[in-house]
Amino acid sequence: MRSATLELLIHSSSVTTETPISVKKMFAVHLLAFYFTKLKEDQIKKVDRFLYHMRLSDDVLLDVMTRFQAEMVKGLERDAHPTAAVKMLPTFVRSIPDGSEKGDFLALDLGGSKFRVLKVKVSEDGKQNVQMESQFYPTPKEITHGNGTELFDYVADCLADFMETKNIKHKKFPLGFTFSFPCIQTKLDEGVLLSWTKYFKVRGVQETDVISSLRHALRKHKDVDVDVLALVNDTVGTMMTCGYDDQRCEVGIIIGTGTNACYMEEMSNIDLVEGDEGRMCINTEWGAFGDDGSLDDLRTEFDREIDLGSINPGKQLFEKMISGLYLGELVRLILLKMAKKGLLFNGKISTALRTKDKIETKHVAAMEKHKKGLQNTKEILMELGLTPSEEDCIAVQHVCTIVSFRSANLCAAALAAILTRLRENKKLIRLRTTVGIDGTLYKTHPQYPKRLHKVVRRLVPNCDVRFLLSESGSAKGAAMVTAVACRLVSQRKQIDDILASFELSKENLIEVKNKMREELEYGLKKETHATATVKMLPTYVCGTPDGTEKGKFLALDLGGTNFRVLLVKIRSGRRKSVRMYNKIFAIPLEIMQGTGEELFDHIVQCIADFLEYMGIKGARLPLGFTFSFPCRQASIDKGALVEWTKGFKATDCEGEDVVDMLREAIKRRNEFDLDIVAVVNDTVGTMMTCGYEDPNCEIGFIAGTGSNVCYMEEMKNIEIVEGTEGKMCINTEWGGFGDNGCIDSIRTKYDKEVDEGSLNPGKQRYEKMTSGMYLGEIVRQILIDLTNHGLLFRGQISESLRTRGIFETKFLSHIESDQLALLQVRRILQQLGLDSTCDDSIIVKEVCGAVSKRAAQLCGAGLAAIVEKKRENRNLEHLKITVGVDGTLYKLHPHFSGILRETVKEMAPQCDVTFMLSEDGSGKGAALITAVAKRLHNVGEN
Repeated sequence: MRSATLELLIHSSSVTTETPISVKKMFAVHLLAFYFTKLKEDQIKKVDRFLYHMRLSDDVLLDVMTRFQAEMVKGLERDAHPTAAVKMLPTFVRSIPDGSEKGDFLALDLGGSKFRVLKVKVSEDGKQNVQMESQFYPTPKEITHGNGTELFDYVADCLADFMETKNIKHKKFPLGFTFSFPCIQTKLDEGVLLSWTKYFKVRGVQETDVISSLRHALRKHKDVDVDVLALVNDTVGTMMTCGYDDQRCEVGIIIGTGTNACYMEEMSNIDLVEGDEGRMCINTEWGAFGDDGSLDDLRTEFDREIDLGSINPGKQLFEKMISGLYLGELVRLILLKMAKKGLLFNGKISTALRTKDKIETKHVAAMEKHKKGLQNTKEILMELGLTPSEEDCIAVQHVCTIVSFRSANLCAAALAAILTRLRENKKLIRLRTTVGIDGTLYKTHPQYPKRLHKVVRRLVPNCDVRFLLSESGSAKGAAMVTAVACRLVSQRKQIDDILASFELSKENLIEVKNKMREELEYGLKKETHATATVKMLPTYVCGTPDGTEKGKFLALDLGGTNFRVLLVKIRSGRRKSVRMYNKIFAIPLEIMQGTGEELFDHIVQCIADFLEYMGIKGARLPLGFTFSFPCRQASIDKGALVEWTKGFKATDCEGEDVVDMLREAIKRRNEFDLDIVAVVNDTVGTMMTCGYEDPNCEIGFIAGTGSNVCYMEEMKNIEIVEGTEGKMCINTEWGGFGDNGCIDSIRTKYDKEVDEGSLNPGKQRYEKMTSGMYLGEIVRQILIDLTNHGLLFRGQISESLRTRGIFETKFLSHIESDQLALLQVRRILQQLGLDSTCDDSIIVKEVCGAVSKRAAQLCGAGLAAIVEKKRENRNLEHLKITVGVDGTLYKLHPHFSGILRETVKEMAPQCDVTFMLSEDGSGKGAALITAVAKRLHNVGEN
């Protein structure tokens, strides 16, 4: 036929006998090339028409991608999981290798045509080194189709033989087991087999724990000492193997005898596992995609025939369209039908072509080989007892291309869905990641990898994907999972040891409460007051609001980096109310740490700006001054600064009366005059603000930049003030608690480092363990220590981590927020210049939690001492009292207030304590104290 067609073409051309021979030859070559091109085109078109449904457009692939995304969600949800086709099985692999793994491990790999035992030596020595020795053992049909006892006895026997051969029976080894079949895991070293796949069909193993079966078999070998630590799917093993070489690797794919994928999912999205911290590897078991009918519109008659002839009809339908176990048989079924229709081999069919599995995937790969493909096709077809023409070979090669291309397309669509999920989980516009990949089909088919890569990049153009071939197979991955598990156990112990020093037992808290109570008494007594660490300063505030206060008042609020001036209008009677107008001014560092005269001149400048702003510069209003530093008061309008705290260091102030310094600064300015009625601590202001709303409020508590408490004490107990009638508010200045060493037993080395690096070493020790100014710095010191131990940030201390004050306490509040995913925690750390992994973020969150919990517990124990004292003062069996609270740590930290309340309840069970948040800050309290002082003064005069 061929020569006749060619002859016809030549005769119909314009070549004559006069044409030169060289031209004739050249014309014949071109004509022959045209003929073969035309022939190839005709055959390709013929196959394309026949296999139209196997050729998938990008629109169809995007649709498959969307369907797979929906199946992933179903598999992850608790309610939908039992009926989901794509099982999305948690693997309890929570971390990829970080390069610090080391040790000797054994690994078993069961799941393919051969069973493999490996010894893997992982050494860190600065350059991540893995050495492997392995032995393959056959998996005969009597094992793969026998019973479970025989299977696991065989596995144990092979392991014992390997250890004997390598002369390593004298040593104990951790072992990882790569088991390439779908299992439900509830922990890393447990897995219940869901179903066999590929060609395995072992009786009595489904719905049992394969690790228990393996351990039982190993116990029969008294001379084999192994600790089975991890059960790993081959896909997970692939991801872990590649993850050791590239820490961006967070997806693993197998495209071989079977097909599957795994990836790192956010714990918060996995309903089947408790907890929402960190990530966990999910074994998708994507081979079952479509088992619920969701791919029926894409399955062809050949797919249905393959399924019906398999050992598991109706199962693993996606795998049967993709994997190496089925591609050769798909090609055979297509060729058989085409031959029956007279489209191939002149309608002649050999016995071999009718025989199942006579065409294997290795034949498909050979037929698609570049240059040699057509020759290989001819030889393979002849081995099948066929006599193919040139046209037949071209057509058969194109059938192979369509079948293998469809496989790569479907894999690409499902992988694109996983990559999209990763990108969306991370809330990234563009994802950069690595996919670890293994499997004979991917490795041996000449065209498969580039087809897969190209389609993936087309479907997810916003993902930069590196495909990394797993050179050592999934068994090395089982060893890596085991190595990571060992590393995590070791790291966990070290981290627990470090954080254990922040754990306070009930006995510790009772001791803190009792010591605080002793110090309160020392501060109140005349003979011990001078040496007491808790100063118990009288405030000369002798009453709380009673609702009759009224008028306009100015208030100043100085206690941090901001200074506030307020105009407060108080109405009394049935419609009592407080209206406030305020302006906030910054206190620059050079003013905070300059001279006293500069500080108070700056304060007066701010007051002048405010009076001008409010249009009240001429009015001589009564003023209350909230001054949030320890002062020794001789009256309500006189207060000598004991010492600066919270970063202030202005000179020539300590020991001086701050009211006099304010009056002198007002005189120097000579623009206005004010009636300074009261100097008030912010804690007292908080108590008075809440006391205006709740007459039962007799304690004020600040948990913010600093930490302090005040309360109404019986005058008869205050030996340093004349008089025994009534009550007076005592500013405890409890931040100095422990300055005498009485709580040294619970101070950690990190507390000591923070103290030594502060502006006032040896002072305010309790405050340095409990207040917002210092908690972030304690965390930073711990992070440095953990990094030095190689437990964080890959052992690399960044320049920012060395910077004092970089880790502000507000970051603790953000990081510990229950609503904050670890991804956002990583972003916070990145803003601080700390390049963290997901595991790092979990550890940092844990450190923050330990530090803030201890702070809340210490404050709770201290408060318990005060409410117990109040109860005893009143000689009550049961006390009901309100604590007014302010401060950013209490207000903004997600757990501080809850832990504090629980501790007070536990330490003072006979006291019913209500915590009332001061919404308006201590400035309003200063105005109320001024109003109360005016009211009491008027009563005294009358």
